[in-house]
Amino acid sequence: MADKIEKTMKNLAKNNMKPYYCETSAEALKLVKELLPKGCTVSHGGTETLKETGITELLKSGEYNYLDRSKCQSREETEKLYKQCFLADVYMTSSNAVTENGELYNVDGNSNRIACIAYGPDSIIAVVGVNKIVKDINEAVKRVKTICAPLNTRRLGISTYCGEKNECVSLFDGNNPFICDGCGSEARICCNYLISAHQRHKDRIKVIIVNENLGY
Repeated sequence: MADKIEKTMKNLAKNNMKPYYCETSAEALKLVKELLPKGCTVSHGGTETLKETGITELLKSGEYNYLDRSKCQSREETEKLYKQCFLADVYMTSSNAVTENGELYNVDGNSNRIACIAYGPDSIIAVVGVNKIVKDINEAVKRVKTICAPLNTRRLGISTYCGEKNECVSLFDGNNPFICDGCGSEARICCNYLISAHQRHKDRIKVIIVNENLGY
């Protein structure tokens, strides 16, 4: 694992993303405090990792202008907040997968998260556990189809094939599916796909790798 982490961080830097390493969630929380300017406008997408590391509670501390979607009372309020996030100083997230080649792979249903990762906020901070590190994009695709999507559909209470069978319908024959293959459910959460490779804006994306299993 140490070699995988070293290779991943080296290639993230080569792709103009700033890599950090933390041994524990406590160290990651401390680092995030250092990276977040007091009073900055900050938000995040749906992520279990930020909860597990204590970062969500940090954002609620009152030291930041936190765009908190959990306070939205209607779909209209939520959609309005999603659009406000494009103007945030910092957008926090995890990643569905990080390849040893230094790429981030993310898949969304509403796609507010991947939209902000791609464009808008001045700074992106991605916090990822070592369980998210994969060899390449093919492994990243498989990870989403067998781990991320099934667990997230159950977390969200959405009825889909993957939530019931623990894997995407596109895997039923055992072959490696095309990236977009999947079910035809109206509740499908794999709608848009983002691969963050070499970045034009150096260090806009910061990736904190934590030596723990975090999130999905």
